Amino acid sequence: MVNGESRSIDQASIEMMEKAAAEGVNTAFDRAEATKPCPIGAVGSCCKHCGMGPCRVPLPKGKEETPQEKQKRRGVCGATAETIAARNFIRMIAGGAAAHSDHGRGVAELFLAAAKGEAPGYEIRDEQKLLQVAIDWGIEIGDRSNKEIAVDIGERALAEYGRQEGELLFLKMAPLKRQALWQRQGVAPRGIDREIVEIMHRTHIGVDQEYQNLLKQGVRAAIADGWGGSMMATELQDILFGTPAPVAGKVNLGVLKTDEVNLIIHGHEPLLSEMIVAAAQNPEMTEMAKSKGAKGINIAGICCTANEILMRHGVPIAGNFLQQELAIVTGAVEAMVVDVQCVMQSITTVAECYHTKIITTSPKAMIPGATHIEFDEHNALKSAETIVRTAVENYPNRSKNVHIPSQQTDLIAGFSHETINYLLGGLFRASYRPLNDNIINGRIRGVAGVVGCNNARVKHNEAHIAMVKELIKNDVLVITTGCNAIACGEAGLMVPEAASEYAGSGLAEVCETVGIPPVLHMGSCVDNSRILMAATAMVKDGGLGDDISELPVAGAAPEWMSEKAISIGQYFVASGVFTVFGVTWPTLGSNEVTEFLFKDFERMYGGMWAFEPDPIKGAHLMIAHIDKKRKALGIDKARERVLYDMAMRRELT
Repeated sequence: MVNGESRSIDQASIEMMEKAAAEGVNTAFDRAEATKPCPIGAVGSCCKHCGMGPCRVPLPKGKEETPQEKQKRRGVCGATAETIAARNFIRMIAGGAAAHSDHGRGVAELFLAAAKGEAPGYEIRDEQKLLQVAIDWGIEIGDRSNKEIAVDIGERALAEYGRQEGELLFLKMAPLKRQALWQRQGVAPRGIDREIVEIMHRTHIGVDQEYQNLLKQGVRAAIADGWGGSMMATELQDILFGTPAPVAGKVNLGVLKTDEVNLIIHGHEPLLSEMIVAAAQNPEMTEMAKSKGAKGINIAGICCTANEILMRHGVPIAGNFLQQELAIVTGAVEAMVVDVQCVMQSITTVAECYHTKIITTSPKAMIPGATHIEFDEHNALKSAETIVRTAVENYPNRSKNVHIPSQQTDLIAGFSHETINYLLGGLFRASYRPLNDNIINGRIRGVAGVVGCNNARVKHNEAHIAMVKELIKNDVLVITTGCNAIACGEAGLMVPEAASEYAGSGLAEVCETVGIPPVLHMGSCVDNSRILMAATAMVKDGGLGDDISELPVAGAAPEWMSEKAISIGQYFVASGVFTVFGVTWPTLGSNEVTEFLFKDFERMYGGMWAFEPDPIKGAHLMIAHIDKKRKALGIDKARERVLYDMAMRRELT
């Protein structure tokens, strides 16, 4: 069994690892110790795309190779390390883009059903955003009802998946210079599904064998994710469930209750979780819980569903990806309800050691040993009530072997693009101007989007927190989503008081003036599209260049592990953002492909990849890039502030 102190910086997680070890329960931390990664597969040099493989192609030994020697470093079909690495890389993009975009498709289907009155319990919560999307998409408003407008939006959203020509509608939200660049490079996506399918076709044996051409298709599919499926999911969810606004919450395993029914919602799609929150508040359910000996029903979240219900309802977060098994180990969880993405198959075997019921809800994601209660969006509240009732009925089966860690931390979440606009500029003059001005005057050095997963191959949360603290210490405002956001919450970085303790003097001054934390919670992993919108707003407000690639911004995923992270990173790079990944890098088996991603991409797209497993060094790569952009903009030197009198103003004109 692993030593908890060596595997996490979070005390609650360490306590649960020790409890699991004492009770003989195997977790991801144990399996990471026992199962070492394949060294060839880890660097992208293993091809298993046909029945003649797997073929493993090693790197050259450093000397000039003869044609005969090069021939030996190929797969059975003749594929080179470059072809294999590029194929593997863009297949990861396809997997990540498919996950995010299928999430968006599910939201669009529910959105259309709700607009037609076929999904009771769902309604339009944000009329302003409904009308804004209609304007952006060229949908007539006039004197039409919200439902009529919503039907058009829903139908047009679903059509984006099967579009065969032209460009995705949301591409028009990007800066004009960025749109022109995508058209010039030939990477503006046509339809969301088309780009993903084309990756799978191109990477079949004997199709596309030129690594630069393969990577070009990867860029196209990633843009279809970030500026297509993910952006669609975020915008339509906001219309249906409400655009997030700052809300106080709590995070970590200590949010579980000893005397209440604990129901954890885990996954990524808020369609069901919204209804579970509503069902748990039903007085009938509360009375049922009391009849079983509990004082009430406590809902908590894991992973990105946690971020969704925190932002909109203040529901506490129990933990991030690597804490899902540890929540069960507390012995206090009556049910863990899961939908899709980042759900470990092992949660059912861990649950067998306790009384916890694992409930799957999606026909796309079933787990052996789980109870399946399929979510029907056309009868959503009934589905949710069945799930809550199952958890309540399990409460009497809880044993006395319960240990809930005391750790829980306060945080402020819900900083959507719109909220940041209002906080900075005011309700009637919403604007990114104060942010741009404070970047120009140097109080804020730049902005960093630090996002992504946990990875059991590195110490839980350590890289996230080390990188974020280093950035804010150097006056870089951090915006975050997903599991990184949860890690930052657990570390106490998401309250306004954190600015005076951890941030540099310039950033701290701005945060204290506005009343915001130095690390802004922007939502779940599909909500990385909010970061794209924020960057675009900075460009449109002026003073920091004409494109995202000219902004003093950078991105990172210091503990990434999922294919979604690769797709996210690729669409940020394609949008002009310098992006650093930690832990491992999947193309190191080909020097040419890695060099192309790390250098040539900047010439082509204005953004590029970097790999640095040390989070402090990674932070300084980002800071150096931000400083480079500041210098290019001519704002790298402090300027004396001058109060202009009328005569000086006349001279300006």
